[in-house]
Amino acid sequence: MLHPRSFSHQQAEVMLAAVQMTSSEDWAHNRDTAARLLAEAAGSGAELVALPEFFPLLHRDEQAKFALAEQDGQGPMQDFLAEQAQRLGIWLVGGSVPLKSPFPDRLTNTCLVYGPDGGRVARYDKIHLFGFQRGEERYNEASSFVPGDQPVTFDTPFGRVGLGICYDLRFPELFRQLDSVDLLVLPSAFTVPTGRAHWELLLRARAVENLCYLLAPAQAGEHASGRRTWGHSMLVDPWGEVLACLPEGEGVITGMFSSQRLAELRQQLPALEHRRL
Repeated sequence: MLHPRSFSHQQAEVMLAAVQMTSSEDWAHNRDTAARLLAEAAGSGAELVALPEFFPLLHRDEQAKFALAEQDGQGPMQDFLAEQAQRLGIWLVGGSVPLKSPFPDRLTNTCLVYGPDGGRVARYDKIHLFGFQRGEERYNEASSFVPGDQPVTFDTPFGRVGLGICYDLRFPELFRQLDSVDLLVLPSAFTVPTGRAHWELLLRARAVENLCYLLAPAQAGEHASGRRTWGHSMLVDPWGEVLACLPEGEGVITGMFSSQRLAELRQQLPALEHRRL
C-alpha cells in the first residue's frame, strides 16, 4: 500500500495527469481499467489525477445507469474512488458517476473528488445537460438527469481547483462564477462531430480567459454502445499552450502545473483584475 504524499505549503510545481478511457458496458471491466491507468499515472509522479466522464459505464441501454446508480455517500463506485485515492496517495478527480436524485426517473451526473487520505473533498453535479441531434445521432441528457445548480471549487496545497463536466465547457459564465481558480478540471465524453469542431478551441479559450491551467480527461473511440467519443485528453496552460494531448486510445497524459508560470502570466497580463461586468 502506498502512503499519501506529503504536500509542502504552496507547492511550486506539481505533476498532473488525465486518464483517457473507452468505457464499456461492464462496470467491473471499466473499474479494473481505471485502476490500472490510475496506478500508471501515480507511478509517473502525478499528484492530481482525473478520470473521464461516465468512466464506470457507457451503455446502449439508457436504463443501465439507473441500475448502477448509488446513493450519495455509499456504494462500490464511491468506495473504489476513495480507496484508489488513499492507496495511491493522490488527489483524485473521479470523472463522473451516476447518483440517485430525489426524482426516481432522473439521476445526477456527479463528479466526486477525494484527497490523498481517501476523504471526499468535493461533489459537483453537472449543471448544463447536453442536447444534440444530427441525423440518427441524438442525445438528450435532460431526459434522465437532473441539472446541478452550484459551481464548485476545492483547495489543494498547490492551488484552487474548479470543476466542470463536458458540456459545461460551452458556458464561460460558469467558470467566471468560480472567481480566480488556478486549475480547471473538466471530465468529458465529447461526441466526434462536436469534438472535431470545437474541443481544442473551447479548452484553450477557457484556459486563456481564466488565466489558469485546464486538465480535460476524455472518453475516446468506439464504445460497445455504438457511441463514438472524440478523445484528445488534454492539458492546457494559462497562455493557451497545449502541454499534452492523447488523440486516441486508452492511456494517460501528464504535464506540469507551475505556480511560478501562473503568477508570472497573471502579473504580465492582469486581465482578471480588469474585469468590469
